[in-house]
Amino acid sequence: MRSIHTRLPTQRARRAYAQHAPVWLFDLDNTLHDSSRAIFKVIDGKMTDAVAQCLDVDIDLANELRARYWKRYGATVIGLVKHHGVNAREFLRISHDFDAEPLVHSEPGLARKFSRLPGRKVLLTNAPHDYARSVLKTLGLLPYFDMIWSIDHMRLQGHIRPKPSRALMQQVVARLGTRPDQVILVEDTLKNLKSARQLGLRTVHIFHPGTPFSAMHSGRNSYVNLRISTLGTLLTAKRPLRR
Repeated sequence: MRSIHTRLPTQRARRAYAQHAPVWLFDLDNTLHDSSRAIFKVIDGKMTDAVAQCLDVDIDLANELRARYWKRYGATVIGLVKHHGVNAREFLRISHDFDAEPLVHSEPGLARKFSRLPGRKVLLTNAPHDYARSVLKTLGLLPYFDMIWSIDHMRLQGHIRPKPSRALMQQVVARLGTRPDQVILVEDTLKNLKSARQLGLRTVHIFHPGTPFSAMHSGRNSYVNLRISTLGTLLTAKRPLRR
């Protein structure tokens, strides 16, 4: 069985940043764009089809396994590799083999806002690299990111370790060559923010009150430094920049 490749993501040539500029770790789906509007439904369907194809099972069982492994491991692909010996790279290719461009929806002027946001920017996503890069390109954000750290690169000690793995977060910070308190994780998923905060990162919860998923996480949490509903708020918010 071949597995997901183990090399770390490639960084762009180091850009010049202010001495104390933050390092931003951005999640992708439901953070940089509104994936609940269209993309999640497509991904769920494609992943169920991919499970059925890889395991040669019917759609009902495939859908059950997809949801079960996602809830248990944080990524369906982990359960498929662990329990069925599925080729992770092939599964991710099949499950994200669609044109994302017409399905991407984001807040207005996002690229312009990113151009004004100081600091290094890194994408940290449990999605596969090709899909992530395609979405960034569609959003007009690809030039602003120094690194894409996708699930393709989340492998530790021979096992896939996606968010919210603390070991993954530690590896990311070490790779960035900076102190944890200079790193800010911007996410829609609270358990990922909790892991980051436990390691000393600062955290921003991107909260979408209009979606059912976000409505489950409307309370206050001690590990969230700032809660926002639009990314443009980062341009004026001071609180997450405080150590």
